Amino acid sequence: MTKAQKDNLFLLVKSLTKSEKRQFKLYVGRLGVNSDSKFLNLFNLLDKSKVYDEAAIVKSGVVKKQQLANVKAHLYKQVLISLKLNPSHQNIRSQIREQLDFASILYHKGLYKQSLKILDKAKELAILNEEKNLAFEIVELEKIIESQYITRSIGSRADQLTVQAKELSELNVITSKLSNLSLQLYSIILKTGYVKNEAESKAVTKYFEDRLPEVDVAKLGFREKLWFYKTHLWYSFLMQDFLNCYKYALKWVDLFYENPSMISLNPVFFLKGNNYLLEALYFIKNKPKFVGKLSDFYAIVERSDFPKDENVASLVFLYGNFHKINQHFIDGSFENGLGLIPEVEADLMVYSNKIDAHHKMVFYYKFASLHFGAGNNKECIRYLDKIISNKSLSMREDLLCFSRVLNLVAHYEAGLDYHLETLLRSTYKFLIKMNDLHEVQKEMIKFIRGLQDIYPQDIKKEFKKLLEVLKPFEDHPFERRAFLYLDVISWLESKISNRPVGQIVKEKYLALHG
Repeated sequence: MTKAQKDNLFLLVKSLTKSEKRQFKLYVGRLGVNSDSKFLNLFNLLDKSKVYDEAAIVKSGVVKKQQLANVKAHLYKQVLISLKLNPSHQNIRSQIREQLDFASILYHKGLYKQSLKILDKAKELAILNEEKNLAFEIVELEKIIESQYITRSIGSRADQLTVQAKELSELNVITSKLSNLSLQLYSIILKTGYVKNEAESKAVTKYFEDRLPEVDVAKLGFREKLWFYKTHLWYSFLMQDFLNCYKYALKWVDLFYENPSMISLNPVFFLKGNNYLLEALYFIKNKPKFVGKLSDFYAIVERSDFPKDENVASLVFLYGNFHKINQHFIDGSFENGLGLIPEVEADLMVYSNKIDAHHKMVFYYKFASLHFGAGNNKECIRYLDKIISNKSLSMREDLLCFSRVLNLVAHYEAGLDYHLETLLRSTYKFLIKMNDLHEVQKEMIKFIRGLQDIYPQDIKKEFKKLLEVLKPFEDHPFERRAFLYLDVISWLESKISNRPVGQIVKEKYLALHG
């Protein structure tokens, strides 16, 4: 890993757009800084550099080695101030905070009436835009000022502020409890994936029910409803209850359509809601609705008034491409999906500093699965190796496990028998270590190990036997998760009927949806 990826200042400078760089230089000019300023010279040097090289910076003479840390810290701060002043980074939250700062200044100057007037308008704006933490902060400052700025209406005003503070505090507590629970459930699914057995199911349900606050949903505002739906969505995902996932993801997305001003104010939550809605539709195999919702997603994100910052752009790339690929798994159109791989790989380079390692590995698993479905087993193995050889990846144990199981199947399909025995041993040891050896995996490993002793004319008979063993697990509450990562049933049916796996998946899809 290069230093360029580690140095925060370098990454910040490199993230600036042309207009933001121009804004920074104009801002520095307004400060009255001369062109020989150390931090400005350092900015220009970093802007031109392709990698962060401390030795080259010192050698250039723009700053001495002993001064470098201080100059870097000063430059970092000035860049952030410049970005804060940039109109593209101004939003309702920053406007409310700015008004709160102005009111504080006026209060400290003893101009209480002016301060209260600003606070009243800021509070109205905060409540209107569901910024209840800021609204509570404003009310608390109003209470302080009212205790010093004595008027004849102080009695009724005190009651009004007390009630308002209590209401906002209660709603903020509900939001805090729901957001805490949502984060914990999200952490569980990232670490271990779906519940694997009855004990885990009971533990997660108890955890969820013990921490879920009692609320009347009809009385909640936008923000509280959003966290309520998110919490139930994560619980449903953990329990593999995909119909309820769809229900709560749809409520989440519809909440934004019912409050359209919230889309531009909370674009990340809007994007995430759409991502989970599409994921739920993918799991319940409803392609018509899936295609419709994916089209709705792009219709919104491509609008001129939709926020276009780097964070939003990376999420649009991430979620949009995940689901462009997923639609080919629903109906078995694997070969049609292969064309997406080079495009996504090229964009992964563009977003290399924005997309985390976990999501890159998810892309690789999807690429591998597309190639497997299309019969390109060696390409499938190549992408799986990127996951299996990644020793630093500690998230999504289920993804790591099924990458190894698919790797076994792909090696068998590719005729790479000389690797099989070693792979069987390492996969078995890995699954035991992960405590993730379930019936579907046990049967798959037993089957592949036994293939080496079976005569070619008897192989189809063995495929049929394995299909009979695995078929009941398709609807098993805990074993069925194996089929979310690898459609073993369709693969076996393709081997038995000597037809491509994509054709089998397509026939099943048409039988369900016509």
